[in-house]
Amino acid sequence: MSNKLKIIPLGGLGEVGKNMMAYEFDGQILVVDAGLMFPENDMIGVDYIIPDFEYLYDKSHQVVGIIITHGHEDHIGAIHHVVPRVPAPIFGTQLTLGLVEVKLARNGLASKAELRRINAGESVQIGPFRVEFFHVCHSIPDAVGLGITTPAGLVVHTGDYKFDHTPIDNWPTDYAKLAEFSQRGVDLLLSDSTNAERPGWTPSERVIGPALDEIIKNAPGRVIVATFASLIARMQQVADAAVRHRRKLAFVGTSMVDNAKMARKLGYLLVPDETLVTVETALKLPPEQVVLMCTGSQGEPSSIIGRLSAGTNRQFDLLPTDTVVLSSHPIPGNEETISKTINRMLRLGANVIYDSIAPVHVSGHASQEEQKLMLNLVRPKYFMPIHGELRQLKRHAWLAEQMGLPKENIVVVENGQVVELEDGKLTVGERIPGGYVFVEGGAIGDADPDVMREREQLARSGIFIVNLSIDKYTNRLLENPEIITRGFVSNEDAETLIPLVRKRVIDVIHNGGLDMQKDIVDVVKTYLYNETRRKPMVFVTLTKV
Repeated sequence: MSNKLKIIPLGGLGEVGKNMMAYEFDGQILVVDAGLMFPENDMIGVDYIIPDFEYLYDKSHQVVGIIITHGHEDHIGAIHHVVPRVPAPIFGTQLTLGLVEVKLARNGLASKAELRRINAGESVQIGPFRVEFFHVCHSIPDAVGLGITTPAGLVVHTGDYKFDHTPIDNWPTDYAKLAEFSQRGVDLLLSDSTNAERPGWTPSERVIGPALDEIIKNAPGRVIVATFASLIARMQQVADAAVRHRRKLAFVGTSMVDNAKMARKLGYLLVPDETLVTVETALKLPPEQVVLMCTGSQGEPSSIIGRLSAGTNRQFDLLPTDTVVLSSHPIPGNEETISKTINRMLRLGANVIYDSIAPVHVSGHASQEEQKLMLNLVRPKYFMPIHGELRQLKRHAWLAEQMGLPKENIVVVENGQVVELEDGKLTVGERIPGGYVFVEGGAIGDADPDVMREREQLARSGIFIVNLSIDKYTNRLLENPEIITRGFVSNEDAETLIPLVRKRVIDVIHNGGLDMQKDIVDVVKTYLYNETRRKPMVFVTLTKV
């Protein structure tokens, strides 16, 4: 038997989101997390992105388990895509499995998955992997990190974490377990790098409570709080403030309602029955008695906040007396969308509060001092930063070097780059695919980077189509070329431009040529560029009659 442990990053290394890692030992595979990532601004038409886990397709029978470290979308968002392809037991804490179950049920897969509940502090044998689950603080309850032991050595996988000494559930990160791992000898530490560029310590979740309390106390009308649907801890803080100031609370939107219902059922969200109302009831109450909680803190056009800012929400509109609280940090690349959303809501007269003007959100990720503490507690032989863009991974590696870890014992890799641990030595192995898989409605992976580039070009310069009817025997033009243009020039300019283009097309046809379509495309492109200094996508369709 080989003593080689292969560590295969399928997502989350080189970007923030779509976290997914595979551990392979002796022909058996343990998968950790299956998250999604929100599209960047230039990814037109994409709903979200999932990891490329093609590596697991023909090895699905070797997968002995899927562990979900916590219930955020960047760790569970792709689970309904993974389950049909990789039918393995899913391990997680009670709240995490509750959120997984909601997602699977929404996609008609509730009966297809085997869910196995574990608790922080437990040790479970999953194939050749002995996994010790330890509690970590994050911005959601019931998050865990992992100690994974195989004959190749002990690997500590932190998941998302922070060292919060005053968490709102009074359950701090398990320092003792991390120190115990250190005593045993940790061969490799994989640690969250999201905040590797932030000096100092991440503030405690507890600082948010007083800020929300003050806002809800002083708001003249409705308070609309937007955050992620999986941020159960934030739901609790809003509910507590609503109770204190005798306001009714309503959750808005399917994902928010489903997750809140599940969290209440499991005891992770405590809201008195008399405080909780439906959105329909809330809209009939005086505005100063209402708090609404919804999604859309990232300004997504299809979310409640996105639709409210655009005036297209069905159930209710934004009122000038409303106070809107965006309780999240912008996801990298999303800053422009959020700014536009805030500006639109301000134009409608609402008071908008976000994290740069009030402490209504703190990160759930460790900043530099906490990352140093993690390195000092665990004292690994080798270190591999995970969860972050390349600049964050590199910065985390630099921090480890400052802490005295030898440079040759630090490995920075991106998705698809396999790392191998064997006989206490870490090496970089083969490379496998590790790109983006785009999801659009029901289509998964149909759009590739080439399609994205085409969409970007269409969005930037528009389209110019020339339709031709030609006699198939004589190659004679049967009728004037039909020209259609979209997103290129105004109707007024088109009236001048199209007859001139049509004349040049007719000239090309009369002159003949071996490849008439290509000649027409070249002539039209050149003429349009000379006249407008723009490059629309030009298409020529030829019908021979």
